Amino acid sequence: KGKCPEDGWDESTIELFLHELAIMDSNNFLGNCGVGEREGRVVSGLVARRHYRLIHGIGRSGDISAVQPKAAGSSLLNKLTNSVVLDIIKLAGVRTVASCFVVPMATGMSLTLCFLTLRHKRPKAKYILWPRIDQKSCFKSMITAGFEPVVIENALEGDELRTDLEAVEAKIKALGAENILCVHSTTSCFAPRVPDRLEELAVICANYGIPHIVNNAYGVQSSKCMHLIQQGARVGRIDAFVQSLDKNFMVPVGGAIIAGFNESFIQEISKMYPGRASASPSLDVLITLLSLGTSGYKKLLKERKEMFSYLSSELKKLADNHNERLLDTPHNPISLAMSLKNLDESNDAAVTQLGSMLFTRQVSGARVVPCGSVQTVNNYTFKGFMSHANDYPCAYLNAASAIGIKKQDVDVFLKRLDKCLRTFRKEAKQEKSINEISDSNAATEQLED
Repeated sequence: KGKCPEDGWDESTIELFLHELAIMDSNNFLGNCGVGEREGRVVSGLVARRHYRLIHGIGRSGDISAVQPKAAGSSLLNKLTNSVVLDIIKLAGVRTVASCFVVPMATGMSLTLCFLTLRHKRPKAKYILWPRIDQKSCFKSMITAGFEPVVIENALEGDELRTDLEAVEAKIKALGAENILCVHSTTSCFAPRVPDRLEELAVICANYGIPHIVNNAYGVQSSKCMHLIQQGARVGRIDAFVQSLDKNFMVPVGGAIIAGFNESFIQEISKMYPGRASASPSLDVLITLLSLGTSGYKKLLKERKEMFSYLSSELKKLADNHNERLLDTPHNPISLAMSLKNLDESNDAAVTQLGSMLFTRQVSGARVVPCGSVQTVNNYTFKGFMSHANDYPCAYLNAASAIGIKKQDVDVFLKRLDKCLRTFRKEAKQEKSINEISDSNAATEQLED
């Protein structure tokens, strides 16, 4: 049926299935005689076993989704993977998605492929409107494709950084709709940045006839992010949305899914990919989804959402204990931010030092964001880099509840963070005492004089 099974398969069943696919490829035929330049020859048995002898990759020189006559098994693997992944995207909330395919590139290069495909449709266009998000790969994806990013600064609403719709529309009028390749929006992001106003952006794109590409990097795991995409496509225009395999399906880095609501446009993108491609990302995600089944993946999504609530409540308690606060970012369903105002005010280097302390204590993924850092990416200078704004009001720390997170991860993180913050408070008290003693001694000396 081309759908993800409800109940996951055991490993021996999956391996049997993969071996059946592999023996359909010509390089595994008993009497095969290869005289071409690409015959699926592999010297190392270990490498062959690692890939289940599926050596030919996917696609043909003109289309990554095309069937290879001498690699029927690999071609079937590719078709099944795309079909199963489409089923999961619908299950996750984008029910009207028409087509998708797995591409063996991470999110940034996959976005580049989308922009290059649009170039043929809009040859005069040179700009991409991009509501600012301080993440290098999505910025470089536009540069690599040969376009000029037009950065739209976010609007501060309470603690949240949200899409400035008026600035987007004003820039369209200033540059001319025909000169704009697309709007490049984002769903999943680090707090206090929250998902873009996709519905409103989709309506603007529809009104001005401008394509709309969504960076949905780790949004499949969030029902809220997927709902935004579904609603955006319903009321306006979304041409394609791109998501990472590793972040959403817990497989090795190296693959992404390009999906959309117009099957012919998604096919155009797949035909833009030059040459054949590695089957490894497709193989990894197919094995994972067959082992989980829809019930297993739904369970992971439910657990992630529960852990987000738990992380939020516990991080708020810890923030209160240290005279800080959990920033109010209700529109971000994955990432949280805790202020580091007192730490920043007491010592300029303390914020970055906290990040180092957490890393050396084996806390990965937590980001500390100081005020006022400046970074240049491809000749564009970002003020307040990592904070998604030129002048965010305070330094802060990020933590996220992503798919696969466990209660133990949250508890250990909070314990280690608490210990690090207590160390800073203790040092600050000692420094204050030393300063008071020094001031007292200086006052005594003045009186004696």
